[in-house]
Amino acid sequence: MIKLFWMFRAVIYKFFMKEFGFLSYIGPPCYVSGLRLWRFGCRVRIYPQARIESLGGVIRIGDNVSIGQNLHIISKVSVDIGNKTTISANVFISDVDHEYVNINVHIMEQSLNSKKTVIGENCFIGYGCVILPGTILGKQCIVGANSVVKGVFPDYCVVAGSPARIIKRYDPIDALWKKTDTLGNFI
Repeated sequence: MIKLFWMFRAVIYKFFMKEFGFLSYIGPPCYVSGLRLWRFGCRVRIYPQARIESLGGVIRIGDNVSIGQNLHIISKVSVDIGNKTTISANVFISDVDHEYVNINVHIMEQSLNSKKTVIGENCFIGYGCVILPGTILGKQCIVGANSVVKGVFPDYCVVAGSPARIIKRYDPIDALWKKTDTLGNFI
């Protein structure tokens, strides 16, 4: 019953958003901004207490994406989440970072740096992860709980840690998951 109310809220959002797919819903958010730059596919499910902010950047979420409670997304350029991705609770995703060049000026008064952030198709992002600006996750990547992710990661890999590193990848030739070094080379 409560999800029907969330779907009703989604119908209202649809008039303000760039795109909002069929059967998508958002639980009660704690803060939203820049709705006109949001592009949500079909069956996007976002649970309560999301904070989704566009500072002029596009936020695109593909089809059949499920996102746990307390999501925080900030976009100044572009945050892209691929189809069939699952994101656990308490996850932060951003494409913007504070510059810290002049040590005599408070960090909040310095300019912002932005780099496109992409999470590929069919990924799984574990509980409490932080996805930093410029991160590109290939398709079917798994990110371990509480990982801090920055960098480019190929398809079919498992990354974990703070900072996150590749711990294993799928080898399509042998059709097996294999351990790797931190650069993703098979051991």
